[in-house]
Amino acid sequence: MECQRNKGEVATTEITRADDAKGFDESRIAARKGGEVAGAARKDLEKKTGKRVVSPENYLEEPESRKRLKS
Repeated sequence: MECQRNKGEVATTEITRADDAKGFDESRIAARKGGEVAGAARKDLEKKTGKRVVSPENYLEEPESRKRLKS
């Protein structure tokens, strides 16, 4: 899932730059487009592997970043 989140962030950043988004509304549109890219990549991966990317088995109750802080 971490990799998937990074794809969405990278896609959003590139779209924001390409569209030269300024302000909240333009940034929101770029974020939605980036999310669409990440969502399509997730669905494609699930289709090709036959496995779900997000499942009850790999769901974390507490984010890794918080777990690392406690250790």
